[in-house]
Amino acid sequence: MPYRLIGFVEGMEISQGFDSGAIEVIACDGARAELAIRHDLSATGEVSEFLQWFHFRVSGAESTGAELRIVNAGSTTYPDGWRDYRAVASWNRSNWERIPTRYDGQVLTINLPPAPGPSYIAYFEPYSWERHLTLLADCISRGARLRRLGASIQGRDIDALEVGNGERPVWIIARQHPGETMAQWFVDGLLLRLLDDADPLAIELRNGATFYVVPNMNPDGSVLGNLRTNALGANLNREWLAPSTERSPEVKCVRDAMHATGCDAFFDIHGDENLPYVFVAGCEMLPNFTARQADEQHSFAADFRAASTDFQTEHGYHASKYREDVLKLASKYVGHTFGCLSLTLEMPFKDNANAPDHRFGWSRVRSARLGAAMLDPIHRHLTRAGSAA
Repeated sequence: MPYRLIGFVEGMEISQGFDSGAIEVIACDGARAELAIRHDLSATGEVSEFLQWFHFRVSGAESTGAELRIVNAGSTTYPDGWRDYRAVASWNRSNWERIPTRYDGQVLTINLPPAPGPSYIAYFEPYSWERHLTLLADCISRGARLRRLGASIQGRDIDALEVGNGERPVWIIARQHPGETMAQWFVDGLLLRLLDDADPLAIELRNGATFYVVPNMNPDGSVLGNLRTNALGANLNREWLAPSTERSPEVKCVRDAMHATGCDAFFDIHGDENLPYVFVAGCEMLPNFTARQADEQHSFAADFRAASTDFQTEHGYHASKYREDVLKLASKYVGHTFGCLSLTLEMPFKDNANAPDHRFGWSRVRSARLGAAMLDPIHRHLTRAGSAA
């Protein structure tokens, strides 16, 4: 379980003893606090290389607001991610907004405004384990089938929601990196549309394909408040070539299930700390990458651009050269093994620079809308592939 650190002076209190809470308190002085982002936690006590996620509560500053200085921001895993970044805050844990934040190259200063109650501050809008369980129940009530695939290191269920009765297996996974909470908000929106009986495209998709959606690949890391690792310090998106029940059971049970069903299309949903854009990364560096896969990638991206103005193709990762260890990544392993359309989708922690929103930045709402919109290019992909068969 996450340890708890509290600072208290003259009424201001900072705490992190809750689901996904993560911060270290160095000092408090009136309405000012010096804080530090901590490393991802591990059940073995080993210090992870990753430190970026934060989520904490500020009490006692409701009337005055507070200046919160994260003094080790320049030494975190992705220091460039703080440039043009603004933290999110909420006092009711339902409505989150961006608040004034500045970065001087070393210290990230968050100016917390007054609020009706204690404020929660986070790297991105959290998606709690309790909300995850509610999502599963809501989807079941709408017609999805639940498949328990296995358990995490700490015994939390790894579940897939199975939607549809078609012959084409489509796999979608989210939150291999638990701090990338926009990934589960994305899946939330995708499932809501996919299960909508009033949406003709969703009905057609359910008739032609079976979707296997894993909303949270890394439940232990999510609850612990980790950015990228599970409870043993494993980065799950580096475990796909040879997952083990001892180190990465989360990946092993999902990969085993995928081999049992086959895979016609695969999407691994993530967030990127540095780039303020929505984009996908493909499999073009793989030695067995075919002309058909290249056409599918290109067409999918064009269809996604048509479906959502938030998606773009100008900015993204440069295609790397093939190395054997690239198959440790989920989308590369799946693309190589199944010869199918296999993509990593990235969303920003900051804002979409092509369509900035000063009040909310990139948000859970936009993540969910993007998830719903991705059903359009998936439908086009399946239709084209079916016609070519």
